[in-house]
Amino acid sequence: MPGSERPHRPVIAVTGPDRGGTPAWLFTALAVWRAGGRPLRIRPGRPRRNRRIDALIVGGGADVDPELYGETLPEGPDTTAIRRAEQRLSQRLIGYAFYPALWLLRRLFQSKRPSLDPERDRLEKSLIHHALDEHLPILGICRGMQLINVVRGGSLHRDLAAFYVETPNARSLLPVKRVRLDPHSRLSIILGDAALHVNALHSQAVDRLGRGLTIAGREPSRVVQAIEADGPDFCIGVQWHPEYLPQKTRHQRLFRAVVRAAVDHHEVQ
Repeated sequence: MPGSERPHRPVIAVTGPDRGGTPAWLFTALAVWRAGGRPLRIRPGRPRRNRRIDALIVGGGADVDPELYGETLPEGPDTTAIRRAEQRLSQRLIGYAFYPALWLLRRLFQSKRPSLDPERDRLEKSLIHHALDEHLPILGICRGMQLINVVRGGSLHRDLAAFYVETPNARSLLPVKRVRLDPHSRLSIILGDAALHVNALHSQAVDRLGRGLTIAGREPSRVVQAIEADGPDFCIGVQWHPEYLPQKTRHQRLFRAVVRAAVDHHEVQ
């Protein structure tokens, strides 16, 4: 019957590790589904190479291998130091009081592997190159934003200590950091140009910007919190984790924008 055909749900690939990463996958999949897309989980052990995708979300997780951007010295904090920072009493209380289910999920499924994941690096690099070549929409989350920058020839800060001399570098699932978006950016059009409050789970950040990328948002310390591609293609990276803020309408607009861009791209093929 005319009008009875179900609307097309574009396939949104969501990357992650083989071990750990379950909470991020579940929350990202929920956000994609709510936005009208069909999430497809992609991992090194299950790369789904023959599946057509309409957009790519590169998720958070392990640090990007510094050799990919010409760094070899271990100048940043090691995994043990990062875990100690996350286990401070204040952070545990925040998790218990406000985000108990998410806090427990992350602890339950947190990977015990080292902080680098070269197999995932290789898979996600190939997926980013494919998406760029095919002009597919791309959203990078935390590590995903950093890897997009590296793929485009940029580099990363492995030690953010110099940015937080007067104020500590907060690490929290709650939106505790303030980000100012560039009012002329695509991201500002999606989220609005008012200051945005974001969560913070990262230990690295963009240093030298990659080719064809611009800075779309910074926090007061000047740490880059968002990047995007020049030109018409949808390619955005954010340092925070919008998937862990399902109750925040502004953050969920990001997933709706990815799905909408995927639908538009599918329709012109």
